[in-house]
Amino acid sequence: MTDTDSDSDALALVDVSKRYGETTALEDLTLEIRPGTFHGLIGPNGSGKTTLFALLAGLARPSSGRIERADAATTVGYSFQEPRFYPDLTVRENLEIFRGFADDPPPASWIETLFEALRLEPAADRRAADLSGGFRKKLDLGLALVKRPQFLLLDEPLADVDDYSRRRIRTFLESYQRADRTVVISTHNVAAFVGSLDRLTVVVDGELRFDGIPESDIVAQYRSVLE
Repeated sequence: MTDTDSDSDALALVDVSKRYGETTALEDLTLEIRPGTFHGLIGPNGSGKTTLFALLAGLARPSSGRIERADAATTVGYSFQEPRFYPDLTVRENLEIFRGFADDPPPASWIETLFEALRLEPAADRRAADLSGGFRKKLDLGLALVKRPQFLLLDEPLADVDDYSRRRIRTFLESYQRADRTVVISTHNVAAFVGSLDRLTVVVDGELRFDGIPESDIVAQYRSVLE
């Protein structure tokens, strides 16, 4: 099932397949990520979600099909399933360096906003290599957000963080999404984002099972798609 009204500003995959040797991660998948949405990319572990994100972020190339961006200057932020950062630098140094990579860096005050929103202040001066799993994840989220991207791709963004931080992060992401900013959450735990999503995509075994508006009982909807 799909809802395929086109949007010229969308980030899109068109008839995309991705293979690793004899393994097919995605098969003939077409999907638009539309501006101004809080979009859930849902599916069981191993369904192809991380591969789909890598393609959208430009970190991998499709075996066939194409990736479309309306504007070459479109910014994409990506939080990895396994956090990535400079381990010998502090949390603050990581954020400042990644901010400097942007063609049009946001004001320095944006870093302070991220420290507060993600509860990173206690770890600001710690080496990244010495962080706990929760702070590693929150640093990775901060690095995805530091350029204030138009498309924010988050792979299991609530993994390893405490319940209070989860609520803070979810609230911040809801406020971050606006007409010119899109948040895409990849997760196998749809219940964690009940009430936040205004678009739902379900991928199972590399194939698109559903793409459209979520129902009021999104957990039951997801389960019905898997049947």
